[in-house]
Amino acid sequence: MINIFLLGIVSLVTDLSSEMVYPLVPLYLTISLGATPLIVGIIEGIAESLASVLKVFSGTISDKVNKRKPLTIAGYSCSAVGKIIFYISNSWVMVLVGRITDRFGKGIRTAPRDALISESIDKKEMGRAFGLHRALDTLGAVFGVLAAYYLFFRFSGSASVPVFNKIFLYSIIPAVLGVIVLFYARETCRGECVKKERFSLKNLASKTHALPTKLKYFLLISFIFNLGNSSNQFLLLRAKNLGFTVSAVILMYLVYNVAYAMVSYPAGRISDTIGRKKLIVTGYLIYGLVYLGFALLKSPGMLWLLFAVYGIYAGITEGVEKAFVSDNSPGESRATFLGMHATLVGVGLLPASIIAGILWNAIGPSAPFYFGAVTGALSGLAFIVFI
Repeated sequence: MINIFLLGIVSLVTDLSSEMVYPLVPLYLTISLGATPLIVGIIEGIAESLASVLKVFSGTISDKVNKRKPLTIAGYSCSAVGKIIFYISNSWVMVLVGRITDRFGKGIRTAPRDALISESIDKKEMGRAFGLHRALDTLGAVFGVLAAYYLFFRFSGSASVPVFNKIFLYSIIPAVLGVIVLFYARETCRGECVKKERFSLKNLASKTHALPTKLKYFLLISFIFNLGNSSNQFLLLRAKNLGFTVSAVILMYLVYNVAYAMVSYPAGRISDTIGRKKLIVTGYLIYGLVYLGFALLKSPGMLWLLFAVYGIYAGITEGVEKAFVSDNSPGESRATFLGMHATLVGVGLLPASIIAGILWNAIGPSAPFYFGAVTGALSGLAFIVFI
């Protein structure tokens, strides 16, 4: 459990760094740099998808070399470099480079880190482990948003390039601290990592080494779900579109992260008892309702509640999905399957964010949220039927 706690601390300080930046990026792009919502969608889609392709390969490499820590350390280091690029950025192209570098790091570290977590705990407590990690990760997000809010007003509260850049500079400090703490985590890839022949990407069409049936359906459903799950930055743009100030948008994102942090650990513990399926389906259906709310919203005040419920959705599903993949993966290929899931989720963000940007520009701000509501509901029903 000490390993999981250390990895949670690493995620806490790294997410503190990331969330000092993340809620400001769409505002920095649209207010200070003059970018359109479509540009925001393209940046997020490219950054998330290109980086996510790496997740399955980093998982496969981790299984092959029987080590988790080196790739995990490299990934967190790249995220620190991404913050430096944000600091020196003066155009949306530089922001794109910063996002790609940051997400490149996430692509390298996610699968081996999640395998590190799953190998540090007994299988019957897998939900608890991932829930604790997600809770600490999201607690870092809470601190990060609070830091962004404080620094925004500390540096005059104007949406100018110098103010944004100062906040980006401060975000580098916790990112570096996260890399340092990670060196104290213990390597876990032993025993089951080297006993059997591993699954490889070449085996996808093989009957002998085919994907486990549950995983096959789950990965397909996850991809469909994520076609409607565009970047969270569209939620922040929706708040700005409804007339909220930059500071109010930051606080709404804080509400989301507080709800996310509060729900993650209990959800993981509950999934160990009642199973993963019920919570994942519930999360997908809640997501669909939240996006429908964003589409139909008439009273801006309701947006605070929607951000809170959106945090509940994230807390219910994200850690539990990883536990579900770990439950149904052979130990010698666990990082590969965790990476495959993360890759499909991330690759779906490219078309999802571009579709959202096109729908926003062509039809209106409500259109991408109607689309997300439909994919959320369909994915929940598909999970009930096929898994």
